[in-house]
Parts: sequence; structure tokens; C-alpha cells
Amino acid sequence: MLELQLELHSRRPSSLVLVLLLMWAFGFHEANALTVRDDRQIEVTIVKPPQRIVSLLPSLTETVCALGECQKLVGVDRYSNWPQSIGKLPRMGGGIDPNIESVVAAKPDVVLMATSARGADRLTALGLTVVSLEPKSHADVQRVLGVVANVLGLPPQESDRVWRHIDAAVSAAAQAMPAQSKGQRVYFEVSSAPYGASESSFIGETLLRLGARNILPGHLGPFPKINPEYVVRAQPDIIMVSENNIADMATRPGWQNLRAMQGKRICNFKKEDADMLVRAGPRMAEAARLMAQCMMDVSAKKGSPS
Repeated sequence: MLELQLELHSRRPSSLVLVLLLMWAFGFHEANALTVRDDRQIEVTIVKPPQRIVSLLPSLTETVCALGECQKLVGVDRYSNWPQSIGKLPRMGGGIDPNIESVVAAKPDVVLMATSARGADRLTALGLTVVSLEPKSHADVQRVLGVVANVLGLPPQESDRVWRHIDAAVSAAAQAMPAQSKGQRVYFEVSSAPYGASESSFIGETLLRLGARNILPGHLGPFPKINPEYVVRAQPDIIMVSENNIADMATRPGWQNLRAMQGKRICNFKKEDADMLVRAGPRMAEAARLMAQCMMDVSAKKGSPS
């Protein structure tokens, strides 16, 4: 440090000013860098708030937009479909099979992707900044909102504001549920293999807050593949399913004997609604309202004269 001071004093004033400006600029640059820990437990340094973002997971795309930074997206995965403003963005493969060349060509300042996605190491090796996040619970959604806000250079108040809105809306949906609609046993199917949403999934958490009873226990894992006979034995009061999967259900052995099928106590969600329901992101509040309305409608049907 002493040597640096002596050197500065020996320079002409114009040189001194230039050096001081360079030091200030360097110090400012370093001061604005931040480090975030992603879900790989890797510390990622963000040199400055990104102006070009690629998101390869729909829930992360929606998180960026919920935080008011949609205009900074320059590419998304093929499944991102909300909000409508991202409709014309370049598609860069899926979460499992991202198109590395397209991502690199977009010259993003940061790439947001799932921990289960392939290609993170390759993108990092190619010089890109990668943050891997994969929310799987309500607590994860709140946490990921905070991490993404930090990456975007936003104050914590912004992510807190979005989370308070989500949490309050889920609570409001639960409070609006009449007593006769609560306690119903629900089977929620996420895909036709079939895979269901158990008590330990974020969908299961929402159902619990709405007063439903999930036929799939949490120890099976968040989204277990199940034997169709399991559902027949469980005899759920309500089946929640995407319209894409409803036709397949009727062909499963024994499912014609399900009282929910016979009584048409099925929530048959449109594709765009089903997409929203299976994403752990900022639209969980809308998902809660949709499930609550389904439970109330089915409860009314169950109680009406046959």
C-alpha cells in the first residue's frame, strides 16, 4: 500500500486523477458483485444485475415476470407459456434437453435452470453464469423468489411483496371453503403413467391448506408413480386431472368401479389450468382458487338429489 501511495504522489496531477478514477471504478464494480448459493449448493457470483436472461424452467420464467423483469428475458424453454408477453421469445429446448447452442448464441448474462436439468456444467464451461433452482414446496417458492430477486438486483422487499400476495391469496381460498366441502379425500394426477401428487408435494400442501385429505401419503415421495389399483382401493371422493389424461382413466382396470368416476366427481382441468397447477411458482394462489372451486362444485354435486 505504501508503494502505491508513493507512486501516486510521483505522478503528474492528470495521471493521478486517471488512476483514482480507475480505482474508484474497480471498487464500485467489485462492491456491486454478489454471491448467491443455488440449489446445487454452488456459490455463483453475479457481477452486475443481468440485462439478458435465459430461463429454462417455466416456474422460474414466471418468477422473473412476477418480479417485474419479464422484459429482460431473451429466451425460454419450450414449456414456458405464461405470461402471454413471452409468446414470441426464442425457445431453447426443454429443461431436460436444453439447446446449448441456442442458449450460448443468446449471450445471456445469466441462465436460470432446474437442478435436474442437463447442461449446467457445459454452459458454465462455456463461460455463462448459471443459477440452478428447483422449487418443490411452498417454502421453496418463497426462498426461490428471494434468490431470483437477489440475482436480478432487486431489494428483498420485492420478493417479500410477491410472496405475501401468494400466501394471503391461498389463505383466502382456504377461508372461503364451506365446512361441507372440507375433509374430502382427493386423488390429484399429474401425469398418466400414472403419477400422483402426494401429501409431501407443493400440490399436497395446497390441498391440505384447503382442508382436503390426500389419498397419497407423503412417504411415497412428492410425485410417486402408483399402481392404478391403489386408487381403486383408496376410493377417493374427488379426482383432479388434466383434460389430456381423462380419457385414459376409463380404460384402467377397476376404475369404472370408482365412485368418483360413477358420480362424475372429477375436476377435469383445461391444459392451461393444468400447467399452472403443476408449477411451484408465483401462480400458486390462482391454483389454490381453482382447486377450492373444484372441491366446492363437487361437494354441491355430491349433496344434490340423484
